[in-house]
Amino acid sequence: MKVSSNGKTQSKCARLKALIYDPKILVVPGVFDGFSCRVVQAAGFEHAAISGAGTSESRLGKPDVGIMGLEDNLAGARAMASCVDIPLLADGDTGYGNAINVYYTVQAFERAGVAGLMIEDQKWPKRCGHMAGKEVIEADEMVQKVRAAVDAREDPDFIIKARTDAAGLLGIDEAIRRANLYAEAGADLLFADALLSAGDIEKFVKNVPKPVAVNMGFGIRKRKTTPLLSVKQLESIGVAFVNLPRMLTAAAIRGMMNAIDAFKQSMESGEVVERPDLVVSFEELNDLMGFQEIMAMEQRYLTADQLGSKYGAKEAAEK
Repeated sequence: MKVSSNGKTQSKCARLKALIYDPKILVVPGVFDGFSCRVVQAAGFEHAAISGAGTSESRLGKPDVGIMGLEDNLAGARAMASCVDIPLLADGDTGYGNAINVYYTVQAFERAGVAGLMIEDQKWPKRCGHMAGKEVIEADEMVQKVRAAVDAREDPDFIIKARTDAAGLLGIDEAIRRANLYAEAGADLLFADALLSAGDIEKFVKNVPKPVAVNMGFGIRKRKTTPLLSVKQLESIGVAFVNLPRMLTAAAIRGMMNAIDAFKQSMESGEVVERPDLVVSFEELNDLMGFQEIMAMEQRYLTADQLGSKYGAKEAAEK
């Protein structure tokens, strides 16, 4: 909980809702594990969005093509939500079935500690919005899914983000039509994936009644898909929420590749090579993970004998 300006505590859901409806654009890094969540929070961001693709790729080593099911997704979200104080918005894919499944999916994610959930109108098995081979369900079926999601939430501030993948398949006008239906059904945040131009983004924003989310790359340009725009450009268009779902996953993979390559070179040369430019220190890692909090808890809760056994009598007395 955080204290608002009026002195009252705010739930994570209420904090996220306030950020979305704030006139200032909300910049949202995508996260996929405990490391990325901790990094985003330590960098001062007020919110993060769990990448379904990143979760599937990091937990299962499988692409975002509907191989990851509810339980794997839920377990990842629960672990991430528990390790940081900032509110997280999870990716619920298609809701794993019909509107009834969506109802229980929303309940499960809300109880896991996230502050909102995205549901999309793809057919199952879904896939990343920038991959070929997507299919969408009928709009009226998705409307019922949104209605079920809204009814399922216990906290009225829990965010329901409705995503449509219709733009690339059926055109921008159909994406707008669907988004309006989803807004009418109660969605709080609207997202049309894989829009093909800045003009399409602006047209979508101007023709829907709720805050709009847009996904952006960070130095990652995909062919025949959403152009890269700056945060200032998106804010001037009227976008409320910009997500960078692939930035940290792509950066993590590149960082691991660079470290492995450097180590392989040291193996071939037979020399010991230190590359502090490629890795964080042991101390930095422990600080990021909150080890000092654990040390403080030990001082509060462990007995003198336990501390002495762990650290020695002299060291325990000094701690």
